[in-house]
Amino acid sequence: MKLFDAGALRAAADDARLSAANDLVQRTLARHGLLSGTDASRSGGRHTGGLAGLMARMPNAGAGAAPAHTAVPQGAPFLQDTYTGPAGSRMYRTYVPASAKAGAGGVIMMLHGCTQSPEDFAAGTGMNELAEKHGFVVIYPAQSRGDNAQSCWNWFSRGDQRRDRGEPAILAGMASRVCAAHDIVRDHTFVAGLSAGGAMAAILGETYPDVFAAVGVHSGLPVGAAKDVPSAFAAMGGNILDAPIRPRSGSTVRTIVFHGTADATVSPKNGESVARRALDSNTRQSLETHERGHANGRNFSRVISSDANGAAVVEHWRIDGQGHAWSGGSTGGSYTDPKGPDASAEMVRFFFDNPDRVK
Repeated sequence: MKLFDAGALRAAADDARLSAANDLVQRTLARHGLLSGTDASRSGGRHTGGLAGLMARMPNAGAGAAPAHTAVPQGAPFLQDTYTGPAGSRMYRTYVPASAKAGAGGVIMMLHGCTQSPEDFAAGTGMNELAEKHGFVVIYPAQSRGDNAQSCWNWFSRGDQRRDRGEPAILAGMASRVCAAHDIVRDHTFVAGLSAGGAMAAILGETYPDVFAAVGVHSGLPVGAAKDVPSAFAAMGGNILDAPIRPRSGSTVRTIVFHGTADATVSPKNGESVARRALDSNTRQSLETHERGHANGRNFSRVISSDANGAAVVEHWRIDGQGHAWSGGSTGGSYTDPKGPDASAEMVRFFFDNPDRVK
């Protein structure tokens, strides 16, 4: 009688190694926000029973997220609603400042990064306080964990990089709804984001130039930088796909870019690519100026490309020594660096052509 079957034992060992390797891949993908609950359920692993199984294997998935306490001045509602359109639906928060009672001066859509929430992003960027000061409305869309396990916008998915499809269609529809409610025109409608949110902001600028007049990309990636999960990892490391420039529809979208030179999560090469792509697709700039400065403990460089009238069309900020974090942000939110120029204030200035700026 055989006490054991050597072949069966070898097969069992191989299965165990394969299962362990599969688990490692799944954990790595999810940690970078590149695996949705749907992807997890399709992976075939023994611990991949949808979103719950995925999150159970990732006890530190939310590392870096801080409790968010967003102060709301009296008379300024921080509303919650859901937008539903042909491409799907997402929940969102809207901040309507008390200073906008007589009418809002514009709308800024703020797209959070991975593992963040609208409340967290509002606290970290301080955009509500700037809205109160300048009288504009802020939209904070929320990514669903059912659509991405780490609450990342799916910038690397081909189906979410095109007009009238996926997340761009949902977000543009959401912005149009809020703008209509507050009688805001396209020239006063803007979008900005951090990391995956910055990458999606860039996508919105290219796919919906009739909705957004300008975009802000902080620590993000250019449109078409990736087409799937493997190329997303490569793009984050600096090996960016060279996507063709789409012809403009006649509407010029201005772009402001922030990126830390020490960003180890999304290579600074991506910030350079975002700025270069914005220049290549925009024929209005005719003058380029270079500046060096210091703000809140960090040095920075800024390249400004302006049109014949002196209006900035593209601005590219490089923050020396800064990692993967919102420059000049508040510690009340996650993924922020209090040092460096105030990215929120500079974006507002760029969007609304505010003459105040960091010297």
